[in-house]
Amino acid sequence: MNMGGTTLEAAVRRGDADAVTASLEAGAAADTVTDDGLPVLCLAIAAHDATVAEALVEGGADPDRRLPDGTTPLVRAVDGGSPAVAQAVLGREPRLRLPEPEREQLLALARRWYERGAPDELRRRTGRSGSLRQARVMDDEYGHVTQLTLGGLTVRAGHGAILTNLEWAFRILTPVDELVARAVARRDPDHVDWAAAMWVLSERRSKETWSALTVHRRNPAPEYRRFVLDVLRWYVLTPFSWRNSYEKETAELLVAWAVDGEDDPGVLAEVLRVLNETEHRESVAVGLRYADHPDPRVRARVPDLLLCRDTVGPSLRAEAGTVLLALAGDQDGAVRAEAAEVLIAAHDGSSGCTDAVVRLLQDPVAEVRARAASAVAGGADRTAAVADALLALLDEDDFATRLNAAYGLLRRDDPRTGEAIERVGPLDRPGFEHDHRLCAVRSWQRSREDGSAPG
Repeated sequence: MNMGGTTLEAAVRRGDADAVTASLEAGAAADTVTDDGLPVLCLAIAAHDATVAEALVEGGADPDRRLPDGTTPLVRAVDGGSPAVAQAVLGREPRLRLPEPEREQLLALARRWYERGAPDELRRRTGRSGSLRQARVMDDEYGHVTQLTLGGLTVRAGHGAILTNLEWAFRILTPVDELVARAVARRDPDHVDWAAAMWVLSERRSKETWSALTVHRRNPAPEYRRFVLDVLRWYVLTPFSWRNSYEKETAELLVAWAVDGEDDPGVLAEVLRVLNETEHRESVAVGLRYADHPDPRVRARVPDLLLCRDTVGPSLRAEAGTVLLALAGDQDGAVRAEAAEVLIAAHDGSSGCTDAVVRLLQDPVAEVRARAASAVAGGADRTAAVADALLALLDEDDFATRLNAAYGLLRRDDPRTGEAIERVGPLDRPGFEHDHRLCAVRSWQRSREDGSAPG
C-alpha cells in the first residue's frame, strides 16, 4: 500500500471525514484495499460511519465493487442496518446504475431483515441463541435506532427505513398504508423507520397519496394521527410549487381537525403546532378555542395562533390580546415562555402589556426569563421598567440571557450599557463566533474607544 493509501486508511479508521477528503484530493485511491483484502469503504460501513462512507463514495469509491465473498459494499451497507450508511453508500442514480436483479437482491435483503426482525436474523446469521447486547444510538443527526451485538457481529435495526428508502430510490410506489404501518410500528416519532416513511410520503405529492394518508387522521390509534401530522408539517415546510404544495388543503384539514376535536392532548398540541406553520383565516378562532385547555402542551401552542397575519407587522385583536395576557400569567412555565415571545412581538404600547413583560423578565423560571429576554432585546418597548428588568438579568448564570440583557440595553442607548457589557463576562464563547449581538457589542466598544459611544 502506498503512503497515500496508508494515510487514507488511518483517516477512515479514526472516523475523520475531512482527512478522508483531503487524502482523496491529494491523490489517494478511493478503493484502497486494506490487509484483509477489502476496500476502505467496508471499514466505514462496519463502523456505521455514514459521514466517512459518504466522503469515500463522493470521492470515487465504488459501492458496487465485487468483494471476495461475492457481496458488494452496498450489500454490506444494507446488511448492516444503518439507514444513514446505506443511503450514503447507495450513491447517485441507483435506479439507472444497478441492474434489476441487483435492485431486487437489495430489496429482498432489507425486507428479510425487517420482516424477520433484526434480533432473530442476527441469531440466525451468527448461529447463536444467547442474549443480545442492545443499545439505542443516533443513526444520524435526528433519528435513532437500536444497535444489536451478538457473537462479534454488530448490526443496527434500521432495515425498515432502509427498505423504504430503497423502494423510493428505485421508484417503487409502496402502498401508503404499508408505509404508514412501517412508520408507526415502533410508536416512536424519533425512530429512523418513522423518519424514512415521513420523508418519502412528503415527496409523493398526489391526490391519491394525500387521500390515502389523511384518512388516518381518524385512526383510533394516536400514533397514526401523529404520523399524519408529521407528514403534513413537511408538506408545509417544503413546498415544491404552488401546483402541488397542498398548503391550502393542509390548513383546511387542520382547522377542521381542531374544530372537530382531538381526544389525545399530545396529538392536539401537534395539530395546533402545524396549523401555526400555515396561514388560515380561522387560526385565531382556533387559538381562542383552546386557550383554557386543561393540558399545558395545548395551551403552549395557542399564543402563536393569536397573532393576526393579515396586517403589516404582528398584531392582536382585542379578545386575543386579553387571552394572551392571561397566558403570560399561566401556571405552567412553558406556556408563559411561549406567550412571552408573542406578547413582546405584538406589544401595543399599553402599560398593561409593559407590566406583563416586566413580570416575564422577572419570572421564577429561568427558561421563561431567557425567552423573554431574547424577545425583549430586539423589541420596541423603551420604558424604564423594561430596561431595569434587563439590567437585573445580568446576574443570570446563562451566558445567552446576560448577552441579551446587555444587547437590549445597548439598543436602547441606556447609559448603563458599559456596565452591562462588563457583567456579561468573557465574550469569546464557542458557538457565538458570528453572533449579531456580539458584533453589536464589539462595535459599541470600538466606538467608545474612539470617544463616540454614549454612556
